[in-house]
Amino acid sequence: MTTRTLLAAALATTTLLAGTAPANAQNGQWAERGTRAASPADETIAYGTDPLQSLDIWRAKGADGNAPLILFVHGGGWKRGDKSNATGRLKEAHYPEQGYAFASTNYRLVPQATVEQQAQDVALALKTLIDRADRLGIDRSRIVLMGHSAGAHLVALVGTDERYLKAAGLSFADIAGVISIDGAAYDVSGQIAQAGRFMRKTYLQAFGNEPARQHFLSPTHQATAPNAPRFLIPHVERPDAVAQSQELADALRRAGTAVQVESFPGTGLRGHMEINRRLGDPDYAATAVVDDWLKQVFGR
Repeated sequence: MTTRTLLAAALATTTLLAGTAPANAQNGQWAERGTRAASPADETIAYGTDPLQSLDIWRAKGADGNAPLILFVHGGGWKRGDKSNATGRLKEAHYPEQGYAFASTNYRLVPQATVEQQAQDVALALKTLIDRADRLGIDRSRIVLMGHSAGAHLVALVGTDERYLKAAGLSFADIAGVISIDGAAYDVSGQIAQAGRFMRKTYLQAFGNEPARQHFLSPTHQATAPNAPRFLIPHVERPDAVAQSQELADALRRAGTAVQVESFPGTGLRGHMEINRRLGDPDYAATAVVDDWLKQVFGR
């Protein structure tokens, strides 16, 4: 089966086998524990028929008119994670307090779904929010995709390969920017080549061993013009995060896409989790950097 055929099949598929249950992120390698109880979402919305095709949304506080939106995509090695506890539990309070709507989405998981279907789920979740923008108080012209770890890869893929958006009836014009937080596999084959035994298994489960498919699912290789208009790529000092982030940024710049790369202290899994868990904490350095970037993008 060719890579193009794989895409067509993935984009045409909107459901999985019946009975698929949400994964428990706390059992996963990259499970996140917030520093406080999560604020209850204002609404949970289904964007497909599978139980994992749902999102939570928190409306902006004190917004005068429709508010900008941040759509967050969780991590978990493409095979686990959940919208309800993978945000770090600060974001859903912090961003509405800044005057933004904030949504956190689930997506179907490997191995029952493909990475192609996961990227399509991100686009479908976005389309669902845009279709309900007036009711939810969302400004359609000011939307940012944000993701951590595997979610960082997925938002970067949606932000560099427009086919997922087009299949949902959208385009890059519907995204004001992308924030990819401490991501992995921006260059899939490069990530696999340097991975340890455990993570190599995770990457091969998600991306397979076909070079053409790995290339197709690599934002670094898809980042030829056009792309989403702006990218922010925060990362900690994990060697693969540093290299993967810089390579993606270089590819985006070659395409004429505005990109900002920011490095923060932290190594290994602890640093990888901390940048997600603490984003939204005013005492954490990445919070101010992201806030400033959002103000520039949203014109606030």
